[in-house]
Amino acid sequence: MASLYDRFVLPVMLKCACSSPGIMKQRAKIVPLAPGRGLELGIGMGLNLALYDADKVESVTGVDPAAELRALAQAAPRDPRLSVNVEAGTAEALPFDDGRFDCVVCTFTLCSVHTPSAALSEARRVLKPGGRFLFCEHGLAPDADVAKWQRRVEPIWKRIAGGCHLTRPITSAIAGAGFTVTRQDSMYIPKAPRIAGWSEWGEATVI
Repeated sequence: MASLYDRFVLPVMLKCACSSPGIMKQRAKIVPLAPGRGLELGIGMGLNLALYDADKVESVTGVDPAAELRALAQAAPRDPRLSVNVEAGTAEALPFDDGRFDCVVCTFTLCSVHTPSAALSEARRVLKPGGRFLFCEHGLAPDADVAKWQRRVEPIWKRIAGGCHLTRPITSAIAGAGFTVTRQDSMYIPKAPRIAGWSEWGEATVI
């Protein structure tokens, strides 16, 4: 059973952090590219729904384990033409058949899943051959001084930020899961704390 903190305090904190202008600009670099039948891992509060291009995407299915966040996603603003279905589930055990989706969207999610390798494996499984994995994440910084502080702060950070990790690799983990990375960019998100501000985004495909 979720604690009072998880039910009432954490969603407010996550909304403030995850909907900041810098984070939303990062989301907007990836989400509008989604084509066909799309799956969003960790749909959370539905912050991405307003960014989908209804002329490109046929439908969006979102999964999230938190009932409180799924309720917010159901009510989140979006293009009225966009078909949206929000389901209970975890990224590590997706309740969908193999090869069901044309694309998988993953934004600021790999930092908080229990097992990133399992989540990425599941994303590959549910993608059609040639399907696109669109990602935008924060994680382990390339600068040694920043990475050192990330490791120091992470144990406390995880406890107050819903299990969010600061030191997980991003693009290398995606490539290591068997995806072919076709485009990747990176930077520190402006005005974000450097320990939480290293972002990598891009596209990968399933062969």
